[in-house]
Amino acid sequence: MPTVQLTHQMFLDEVFDYTTQNDWKFKGQKPAIIDFYADWCGPCKMVAPILEELSNEYEDLVIYKVNTEVEQELAAAFQIRSIPSMLFIPLYKQPMMQAGALPKGTLIEIIEKELGVVNG
Repeated sequence: MPTVQLTHQMFLDEVFDYTTQNDWKFKGQKPAIIDFYADWCGPCKMVAPILEELSNEYEDLVIYKVNTEVEQELAAAFQIRSIPSMLFIPLYKQPMMQAGALPKGTLIEIIEKELGVVNG
């Protein structure tokens, strides 16, 4: 499944409505990663093709992308101070934020260990 460009309204509908709920309750059916990025960001451009590969390799994972320049309210809600930043969302646990361009091996480790998604 290709990565999905996430708008503010899609986030509220598909991920979590922080405008009406205080406690995290993920709405998705599959674990997810949200990549907060900007078009001008060099490290973001390095990570983008890796995330595309992973979205094709892991069928039970959804990878969203949030352009912080376009979706400033969403970036502010998650206090994004550096990009890329990734929010890793397991189905039944609290999400984890990780800043920086992570190598593919590290991303695979997080996907399999923290999100519980297996390849194939």
